[in-house]
Amino acid sequence: MNKTAPIDTLVLMSFGGPEAPEEVVPFLKNVTAGRGIPEERLEEVGEHYYGFGGKSPINDQNKALLQALREELERRGIDTPLIWGNRNWEPYLTDEVRAEAEAGRTRFLSIDTSAYSSYSSCRQYREDFAKTIQELSAEGTTVTIDKIRQFYNHPGYAQACALLLKEGLVDFAKQVGALDAGKHRILFVTHSIPNVMQDASAVATSGYQAQHEELMAHLLEGLSESEALPAELVYCSRSGSPEVPWLEPDVNDRMRELSEDGVTGVVLVPIGFICDHMEVAFDLDTEAKETAAELDFAFTRVATVGTHPLFVSGLVDLVEERIAQLRGEQTAAPVIAGSTALTPGSGACSIECCRGRIERATEPNWPA
Repeated sequence: MNKTAPIDTLVLMSFGGPEAPEEVVPFLKNVTAGRGIPEERLEEVGEHYYGFGGKSPINDQNKALLQALREELERRGIDTPLIWGNRNWEPYLTDEVRAEAEAGRTRFLSIDTSAYSSYSSCRQYREDFAKTIQELSAEGTTVTIDKIRQFYNHPGYAQACALLLKEGLVDFAKQVGALDAGKHRILFVTHSIPNVMQDASAVATSGYQAQHEELMAHLLEGLSESEALPAELVYCSRSGSPEVPWLEPDVNDRMRELSEDGVTGVVLVPIGFICDHMEVAFDLDTEAKETAAELDFAFTRVATVGTHPLFVSGLVDLVEERIAQLRGEQTAAPVIAGSTALTPGSGACSIECCRGRIERATEPNWPA
């Protein structure tokens, strides 16, 4: 019996990244397609990748997550194939789905590698699915692609983040001797997005920023009195025209402001990222760390969830939740015992979720 019926293939869906220096600019052209960005600007942005040998860390991390997911699926007796498809680089989603369809597997469920609601972190993946569906339809092949919901409030993600935060605070305390609320801060970090994208995310959901703040409140709720430090949400990885407003403050700007207020150390908690890809490796581990050194700050960057067993198990829970919903079965929203800050979540994305002000690619009807 197929334990995942009506789904016959699972897809780990991600952003993609180059594997060698000669792939960096072609990759960035894919990322910025249709925006008219000159190649010299792409070369400038590519310096982030060249500093790491031209290879993004995201691919190896996706391979590790694939292996961990396959092991968890096997542990639960689920033998449904799990493939990997990207938006911007090999393996491309359409190519991988086509190969599965040629083998007779045509109903797909995607595990997306983003925890929050916004155009870039949710709806754009749905548009990717629509493009794949339309391209294969033009070739005479019919497929369907569904997805798990956003998981910032799922116990697997939240509890993994909580444990890693506590580990990070232990590391920080070893540097400073004792935590001091007057001198030390916790900065929860996520990817900045344009203000208009934030506004769109808050139409059919609580919104990108509010979801981060909810998880942040939950994580602070779990700290002991001796671990508690003042905390706030900051942003990194801003890009695009300086005339377009994005969510602020930037993590580096905020550290400089805190230094003027007498702060001497920060704990960065990258709750907006599930693994140590380029935004973490460059924006936090390189740039923010350099800012901390410039300010003579004690500095700890908390680990991302990566392949943490609680996170991996939670993703498979989400697969089972969505499959049950597709079967028409009742599902209960998972809760975290004792949490008052984190609102339980369940269900599929609304068709209105995370629309932008500019109409993007047409997508097929989406389950309400």
